[in-house]
Amino acid sequence: QVQLEESGGGLVQPGGSLRLSCAASGSSLESWAIGWFRRAPGKEREGISCISNTATSKYYAPSVKGRFTVARDSTEETVYLQMNRLKPEDTATYYCATGYNCNQVTMDHTVLWGSWGQGTQVTVSS
Repeated sequence: QVQLEESGGGLVQPGGSLRLSCAASGSSLESWAIGWFRRAPGKEREGISCISNTATSKYYAPSVKGRFTVARDSTEETVYLQMNRLKPEDTATYYCATGYNCNQVTMDHTVLWGSWGQGTQVTVSS
């Protein structure tokens, strides 16, 4: 079974950038779509981006579209989330997860996503 680990979170000023990584161990990521989710304090988990196993399909939630970019490196078994022009409302714990399909429907249903990482904290504040 694949295990996922997120990294790259931290404290950044508004307008800044971070790159999150989702690294796999125990099994290959090559067959899986990978979704990125976040949970802000007091809010439900939100699906923000995903990438299909072949990287031919990508999805971005309206809240991050145009600012975030998802990519995968098959050789490193890692999926990245580049986050630019960060806003205070992006503050949350960010998670990655494995799934079968990447689209708006699957991103709206967290039960469709299997293995989850432990999360990495992103704080956007001046």
